[in-house]
Amino acid sequence: MIKTTPPVAARKSHIARFHGIERDDPYHWLRAPNWQEVMQQPETLDPEIRAYLDAENAFYEAEFGSKTAALQDTIYKEIRGRIKEDDSGIPTPDGPFAYNSRMLEGKQYPQIVRTARDGGAEAVLLDCNIEAGDGYFGFAGAEHDRAHKFLAWAADRAGSEYYDIVIRDLATGSDSAEVIANTAGSYVWSNDSQAIYYTEYDDNHRPYRVRLHTIGTDQATDPIIFEEKDPGFFVGVGRTLSDKFIVIDAHDHQTSEIWLIDAATGGAPRLVAPRVTDREYDVDERGGLLYIRTNADGAEDYKIVTAPIDNPGADNWTDLVPHQQGVLILDTVLIANHMLRLARFDGLPRIVVRDLRTNKEETVKFDEEAYALGMSVGYEFDTATFRLTYSSPTTPSRTFDVDLDSGSRTLLKEQEVPSGHNPDDYETRRLFATAPDGEQVPVTVLYRKGTVLDGSAPALLYGYGAYGMSMPASFSISALSLVDRGFVYAIAHVRGGMEKGYRWYVQGRRELKSTTFTDFIAAAEMLIDTGHTSKGRIVAQGGSAGGMLMGAIANLAPELWGGILAQVPFVDVLNTMLDETLPLTPPEWPEWGNPLASSDDYARIAAYAPYEQVVAQDYPPIFALAGLTDPRVTYWEPAKWVAKLRATKSGAAPLYLKTNMGAGHGGASGRFDRLKETAMCYAFALNAVGLEGSFTSN
Repeated sequence: MIKTTPPVAARKSHIARFHGIERDDPYHWLRAPNWQEVMQQPETLDPEIRAYLDAENAFYEAEFGSKTAALQDTIYKEIRGRIKEDDSGIPTPDGPFAYNSRMLEGKQYPQIVRTARDGGAEAVLLDCNIEAGDGYFGFAGAEHDRAHKFLAWAADRAGSEYYDIVIRDLATGSDSAEVIANTAGSYVWSNDSQAIYYTEYDDNHRPYRVRLHTIGTDQATDPIIFEEKDPGFFVGVGRTLSDKFIVIDAHDHQTSEIWLIDAATGGAPRLVAPRVTDREYDVDERGGLLYIRTNADGAEDYKIVTAPIDNPGADNWTDLVPHQQGVLILDTVLIANHMLRLARFDGLPRIVVRDLRTNKEETVKFDEEAYALGMSVGYEFDTATFRLTYSSPTTPSRTFDVDLDSGSRTLLKEQEVPSGHNPDDYETRRLFATAPDGEQVPVTVLYRKGTVLDGSAPALLYGYGAYGMSMPASFSISALSLVDRGFVYAIAHVRGGMEKGYRWYVQGRRELKSTTFTDFIAAAEMLIDTGHTSKGRIVAQGGSAGGMLMGAIANLAPELWGGILAQVPFVDVLNTMLDETLPLTPPEWPEWGNPLASSDDYARIAAYAPYEQVVAQDYPPIFALAGLTDPRVTYWEPAKWVAKLRATKSGAAPLYLKTNMGAGHGGASGRFDRLKETAMCYAFALNAVGLEGSFTSN
């Protein structure tokens, strides 16, 4: 068989000097100077850059895609067979109606529907399959107004996260000719159904402003309600469940500031409490009192305070739920007589319900070693019911309505797996790996009962570790395609997330970022030491900031991995953090450090940035995926990384780059197309450990 020659990216000297240090970045040319334009008009990409990306795609297809097409199709059909294609959500009541979404057999996108509150004929309000046509369709959801006369729905047609908001008259089913174009995707109706508050981007794709669009007027005349001057802060808009306030939040990853607008009368926003560096807070309202979740006053795992609406500054905050070290308060929800809070203790979630009439509390938790838990209350404030969702790696999702007055729990829905699933066939474990500094790193493990744990099994180890985001131990229909083939599937809950409280996040950012990488390596070594797998049999997987993790562990411990899956990987960290024009750079300086302002930050980031640290060593098989219109991790990061790896690495392990030329950060938009991407990744994992065919070298 004729072997395809891998693409070789041209080298073009690009000298940059910072803090007296000179660096040459020979693949800088892959960064399109008109990247803002490319986000919305991909056809404007420089032909030389496009030719290189096309060549990489062609190489992937020739050397891997076409050779594993049958395997990919098999896995795709397996995963699809576990989906109930004609699935419906659970109706959520709001006034005279109940709203729902449903998926139809063979269709990629949802329908938004409603019935009378107590049931009856179902009306289709929006069919996203019709609206999507044959192109990309990034659906940002739909929101009905309080009078139930209109539906606002938003979609992105390029993967660039620019959303057009469309207004549909629910009486006629027709859309208005007026479109609120190029918004940032966050929007909310006014109480009188006459206007929509929405966010918009600045020239560098940062949501920085809130405007108010009155139905029937020209968007160009929409008044500015709020504008953020600091490029490091993003802006969002929402509302309290009580419908009393429109909420504007300005935030980076560690600091927040909230402004309120009276939802009945409108007017100018009122500040709750001015921003203080490293103080976060969010706000809800009940009975004329603000309820605030915050880390103020050293409450690193958060506490809940109250404040009067007419004088809500921090000096007037009164503790309601005091801070408890190690019990992380993740979220709060207020309804008429109850406050719900989702908290995490020792890595596992629980829901605490407080009756605000008596201050009596009850806790909802489960007994499995690892599980995921969620809560919601729908549209209505005046209710005593909340919705609970539960799953584990072995247990499909179950949804309950809990009546807080009676204490009854009603099972509304259990996730169906049409092809069949017996939870008793699988084992879920919560293990702990000892990090170099002695910390115990949680690792969630799933495998099929009967799997011999003598080191012979391959493993897929997933990790993220950034922004305080925790990886849930939830049910995955996709992972079963690996587990049923003998894989051990594991999630390393590394520092940078908040699985073990806020300190777990602090210990994995800025000056301590390297602990994320060493935690992941410790998790892999623990799986080896306990016989769950062996060296060279582990496929590591991560995306976005987790893709940075993939690049780092490839550099630090290449011998451990059978393969590495890096999805939209944030690997060019130093150059991105030096480019203040990029969408996420100023907001992310608190997360990584600011190498423009600090020579120490510059040196520290340079010491771990995957692109900077590529060296002449043997690397495992690597598969990198990118999206051309991705505004979060720009396409040129994985492209530059792969180009440098090709030119630098030794050994014959395969290296692939596949760029989706019609999608952004989230990959394909349709549910079945996303499954095909998963199947593609799993085919790579299976090949990497020799279970299905073998790699060709390059």
